[in-house]
Amino acid sequence: MASTADLSGRKPGAESSTPGSLSRTSTLDVPVAPTMSYDINLPNRILSNEANLAEYTVETRDGQIPGPVEPDGRHRYRLVTFQPNDPENPKNWSKGFKWYITMVVAITCFVVAFASSIVTPDIDGVAEEFNVSNEVALLSITLFVVGFGVGPLAFAPLSEVYGRQVIYVSTLFVAVVFIIPCALAKNIATLLVGRAIDGIAFSAPITIIGGTLADLWRAEERGIPMAAFSAAPFVGPAVGPLVGGFLSDHLGWRWLYWLTLILSGVIWLLITFTIPETYAPTILARRAKKLRKETGQQDWVTEQDLDMRPLAERIRIFLVMPLKLLFGELIVFLISLYMSVLYGLLYMFFIAYPIVFEEGKGFSASISGLTFIPLAVGVVSSSLCAPFVNKHYVKVIAPYAGRMPPAELRLIPMMFACWFIPIGMIVFAWTSFPRLIWRQQLPRRHLPGPRASALAAKTFIRSLWGASVVLFTTQMYHRLGYQWASTVLAGISLLCCAIPFLFWKFGERIRTRSKYAYAGDDDVKGAPIPEKSNTSRV
Repeated sequence: MASTADLSGRKPGAESSTPGSLSRTSTLDVPVAPTMSYDINLPNRILSNEANLAEYTVETRDGQIPGPVEPDGRHRYRLVTFQPNDPENPKNWSKGFKWYITMVVAITCFVVAFASSIVTPDIDGVAEEFNVSNEVALLSITLFVVGFGVGPLAFAPLSEVYGRQVIYVSTLFVAVVFIIPCALAKNIATLLVGRAIDGIAFSAPITIIGGTLADLWRAEERGIPMAAFSAAPFVGPAVGPLVGGFLSDHLGWRWLYWLTLILSGVIWLLITFTIPETYAPTILARRAKKLRKETGQQDWVTEQDLDMRPLAERIRIFLVMPLKLLFGELIVFLISLYMSVLYGLLYMFFIAYPIVFEEGKGFSASISGLTFIPLAVGVVSSSLCAPFVNKHYVKVIAPYAGRMPPAELRLIPMMFACWFIPIGMIVFAWTSFPRLIWRQQLPRRHLPGPRASALAAKTFIRSLWGASVVLFTTQMYHRLGYQWASTVLAGISLLCCAIPFLFWKFGERIRTRSKYAYAGDDDVKGAPIPEKSNTSRV
């Protein structure tokens, strides 16, 4: 049950104002009956520190809470809220419909990741047709993945301003359109430009799918849906070369793009015509607009209608804050480094597998693609572990009922799973001799890992690294040899295994020195939430 102070964001009787802004008195003179609170992704990056975010975190019987005083100084704005059991609140939708949306966005994520790697089996065909080097042809992968890193800096904040659905529909439409020039390209420049635009456009779904799931599911329900989403970025790249190998062998490299166009087009249709808006602030803003039109009273508003940050400040937050978090927060930096290593390994294998299996063992592109099956099996297996991991987490935080559990408890599965990566790499390295049969070279490398605190920062560095590694993988494997090239990668992944153990020992000390650390989705239902400083609302 939220108190009066909770709803206003301040203690009763407190008052604050900023030059040129509306008065923010907090005395509530309208009866408010909050019935529950629930976690959502708050639009805190686009609202000033004076915004009353209680509008988005409580349900009230009359669908409103008092807002700031209007410019005339005599009346208050009315901030629109959800009502108990409100059918427009995504968290109240039927479980079946929520699972439908979850699966559609997870498949969208799969298709996007699939599009990034399906072109890898026939890079030689592109180089030969356009008479360019393999390094230039590989830019079709690099530019696509670079787009994954650049796009989130814009699309994540835009989804907070305009909602999820319009970002899904518009960016997927652009992506679908620019697959066509890739399939019809008459020169390498057309292909590379199309892939760069597709990479940026396709990054939007990857960026906001996590937010969509947070819109739909309460924190205690979110474990399995998040597992379905988390597996897609790794299953997609694993299946891409498998399908691409057979397709390019029989129909040529252009059909890799035609298949991507078909899959992306189907996803765009599903998103456009069957998935409604899920972002609570956007839903409430539309409700406020409807109430103003129906009643003729202009005092029905949301905080987004009243209290947007100045454009210059928003641009600074959107563009600078990810970099500040990346290089100013040790936790963000090390987690981003770890995820970048994993992502880089994944994309390196798109190049390394053809080298080892096609050059070394004489396999066709079709048969070489089969070697990616164990990678997909490993990812699916790790996703199936998610319910058990979530159950274990609920058990270990039980003693902290009513208190905030240590964030380090999330690291336990990672501390066990991280060792499989270097082990798998060593097995791959020293069974890559041409004389050894293929069955000995199929390690499962991916098991559950953590979610980073700063998604944009993590995605930015991860994508840039993943895009870069494909350009030097061939040279590394040819100069060091199959065995030692993979051994070097195993050593890097082994060093990264120290990261979760460092956080286990020193994580609390690091977080106490952080200006931005907060509990976020790890809050326990019913636990008191500490007051956040102004700097944490970014």
